[in-house]
Amino acid sequence: MNYVPGDLRDQLAHVGYDVVQAGLVVGSGGNVSARIPDEDAIWVTASGVWLDRLSRSSFAAVRVEDGARATIGDLPTPRIEPTSELALHLALYRARPDVNAVVHLHPQTALLLDALGEHIRIVTTDHAYYLRRVSTVPFRLPGGPEIAALTAAMAADGTDCLVLSHHGCVVMGDSVELAHKRARNLEEAAQLTYRALAAGRLENLRDCPEEFLDRLSGSAAVSV
Repeated sequence: MNYVPGDLRDQLAHVGYDVVQAGLVVGSGGNVSARIPDEDAIWVTASGVWLDRLSRSSFAAVRVEDGARATIGDLPTPRIEPTSELALHLALYRARPDVNAVVHLHPQTALLLDALGEHIRIVTTDHAYYLRRVSTVPFRLPGGPEIAALTAAMAADGTDCLVLSHHGCVVMGDSVELAHKRARNLEEAAQLTYRALAAGRLENLRDCPEEFLDRLSGSAAVSV
């Protein structure tokens, strides 16, 4: 294993630092979470924390079932307020038992394409492998139950990458590492799409070949 070992909060802190450095979010503009093994609870970033300055004390433990504060083993429960997007995270975990990590960011290129009315093209085999498909959630006010319910409903069919119109994106995975890879690939796919648009060649931008997509549909063993 060459990803960050050990505590999930350390893995999420690594994601936070990396996505800020990559320009996928500014300061405290996003939030990340992970399902705690053998617990009906998640670690989720506190309200207002800077994603590139996370530590273990930057996370609150919250029960998935009812959103109440959770006590994890003998660990003290930090008295911090979870992110204002807590409802979004909880709704996704409830809708998708297979999901163990949720990353919510504000990637500039993906959001610019959305504002221009363009969808993100799946161009490379990496994009196809990690993203499969990208859906767009119509605009709803951030932080409320409506955006949480709508996003969870659209993710229920197995979609792991969603653009929240005029807001941000949500990517999911069965591990923190996979969600991290999806976040990076989503913005790369958006950047390639925008470059083709800026060059006036978007109509010539070819999607990943159907042959590879068919292989993905037929086997989980395809590697890239």
